[in-house]
Amino acid sequence: MLFERGEYLDRLSIVKSRMSEKGIDLLLVASPANQFYLTGYDGWSFYTPQMVVVTLDHEEPIWFGRKMDAVGAEFTVFMDHGRIVPYDDSFVASTEKHPMHALVGLIRENGWDRARIGVEMDDYYYTARWHEILTSNLPDARFTDAFLLVNWVRLRKSDREIEYMMQAGKISAAALQAAIEIAEPGLRQCDVIAELNRVTTAGTAEFGGTFTCKPPNAMVGAYCAAPHLSWTDAPLAADEMFYIEQGGVRHRYHSPLSRCLYLGVPSDRMVTIAEVIAEGLNAVLEAVKPGVVLEELAAVWSTVIARHGIEKDSRIGYPVGIGYPPTWGELTCSLRKGDRTVLEPNMAFHCIPALWLDDYGMVISESFVVTETGAKTFADFPRKLFSK
Repeated sequence: MLFERGEYLDRLSIVKSRMSEKGIDLLLVASPANQFYLTGYDGWSFYTPQMVVVTLDHEEPIWFGRKMDAVGAEFTVFMDHGRIVPYDDSFVASTEKHPMHALVGLIRENGWDRARIGVEMDDYYYTARWHEILTSNLPDARFTDAFLLVNWVRLRKSDREIEYMMQAGKISAAALQAAIEIAEPGLRQCDVIAELNRVTTAGTAEFGGTFTCKPPNAMVGAYCAAPHLSWTDAPLAADEMFYIEQGGVRHRYHSPLSRCLYLGVPSDRMVTIAEVIAEGLNAVLEAVKPGVVLEELAAVWSTVIARHGIEKDSRIGYPVGIGYPPTWGELTCSLRKGDRTVLEPNMAFHCIPALWLDDYGMVISESFVVTETGAKTFADFPRKLFSK
């Protein structure tokens, strides 16, 4: 197991306390990231329905999923294997029945059919079909939205979680360095990203990496003006900007890191924009300390760029940690005006104050942890526009 049993029980204790505050008796956890956090389960099986069931009166949760994946649960979860409840394969891709029907049976068998049930209503993996089956077949239960209940508990991390993120940061820096070193005019964009992905997977000599929860955002030339596009198989050309947002991962914990590479001699304007972003990012990192609220960090950034006549109308960061498709973000709070979330030690964020201009985008980002004395970045990488 990646964590001691006691750490899992501590996490569950906090979750159960939040459940009690909201009057929830039974929590159905659909998010793979939250399932991993509460049980340790880690498998590429979330393309079929699976659920973690948390109750107030049981110390350990239940992992509920496909029978063939119950073997993976035995390898990865911290619970007694009696808490692994599989459904048979006849439920998979069936037009006559659904795995949620099997979950309804489990709920009834345990006498929870009159409970107040919390579900992650806006989670990527909790579908309208799931909800319809559960609510129509459990008419005496009271359903309530528990979206982000577990996510907020994840916001403050343990020392072991931070250790994994520090390792992920080293992988992230190595991967980005490899991409910058190999990139040159005439080489295909996809070949650069192939090298980046090789290093992300191989990790360092000390520790290996694994698959990231999403592909890099890697745009070239005019496509740099759009934040979420991908590379192509076109060859790189001289006098092009190469925007790369990527992250290293260690035991599902991600440390994003982003930089831009210019193939040629960048214009004075490009150099200035990069310097402004670096100045603003450095100022934000210097302002980080326990007790500061997130909107104060956003205000620091806005003040810096305003001195240079620049505005940005989107957030500059978000909490980061466990990542499963489609995101490494925790979906709870943001570094932006109006967010009054208070910084505490061992919270981790990706600060990505990218600027999107008419003809290109520019980014210099850092992932960091809040310590008792300030911000500590997970990677050690120059904060500048790279050029070759």
